[in-house]
Amino acid sequence: MKVFINKRIPEIGIKILEEAGLEVTFPTHDNLPHEEWLKYCENADVVLNVGHNKFDREFFEQCPNVKAIALYSVGFDHVDIKEATLKNIPIGNTPDVLSRATSDIAFLLMQSVARRASFNFQKVKEGNWGDFDPLHALGQELYGKTLGVFGLGRIGFEMAEKCKKAFDMKIIYHNRHHNEEAEKELNATYVSFEELIEQSDVLSIHANFVPDQKDLFNALVFEKMKPDSIFINTARGGFHNQKDLYEALVSKQIWGAGLDVTNPEPIFKDDPILELSSVCVLPHIGSATIEARDGMAKVAAENIIAFSKGEKMPNCANPEVYNI
Repeated sequence: MKVFINKRIPEIGIKILEEAGLEVTFPTHDNLPHEEWLKYCENADVVLNVGHNKFDREFFEQCPNVKAIALYSVGFDHVDIKEATLKNIPIGNTPDVLSRATSDIAFLLMQSVARRASFNFQKVKEGNWGDFDPLHALGQELYGKTLGVFGLGRIGFEMAEKCKKAFDMKIIYHNRHHNEEAEKELNATYVSFEELIEQSDVLSIHANFVPDQKDLFNALVFEKMKPDSIFINTARGGFHNQKDLYEALVSKQIWGAGLDVTNPEPIFKDDPILELSSVCVLPHIGSATIEARDGMAKVAAENIIAFSKGEKMPNCANPEVYNI
């Protein structure tokens, strides 16, 4: 069975695949042009994909030899799940192993924004330390405030637990379903979307992105949030309208924003949001720890090996494929 991996992944994943007797192919260079990427895929039985290459109807029609796809990610918004299922193609993903690492970044962004850390670090780098000013670049404390979580799954739970233990924050959340574990262990309260945006001091997004949620967090939402609230997005940039977010920050409808994902991504270097003192932007590094990336490689490889044996993928984004 031929496995095509479009970028190098941690050695642990490659070793698992090769020890299982699978033929692993890599491109001669990273950042393949689309047509060159497709040519590699055309000759593969399984694609282990790193990044956001689109797997849509056109892909499946052009690459009929592909029998399974293993994503090096939790998210699968770049895959047409319905089309893959119709063609009996399982889509593997890598949940759980990066939950801590990604929640760490959300927690880091929250604190960085609350204390204007990026802004003040830039002042130090510019040699602009300045004299002590009791009223300059003040931050805010987080103790006892309300964390609102949009999408209280694995990563959202980790974020909420950190906030509860570190700052004794009250936890509210909005989900498709109630999270009984969070309600029991964190005393989390389920609220409507309207209540979430109106009551949160910190609003953190941890949901899986679907197309009909594009620009969900827009001008109409930001104007309903508290003027001292902090907006955190470590999920997908598509959730927020970046122009509206900038306007909300400038007009002081909200206090600050921490982003590990942007809209568009990567962010333009001259985006005016980068100049604001209560904003921190990171280059999508939520899973960027040795432990998380090794774990993702291992899970992706295990998904492929299970498929090669005719077994169900342990982590499958479209489990209904096995009921066809």
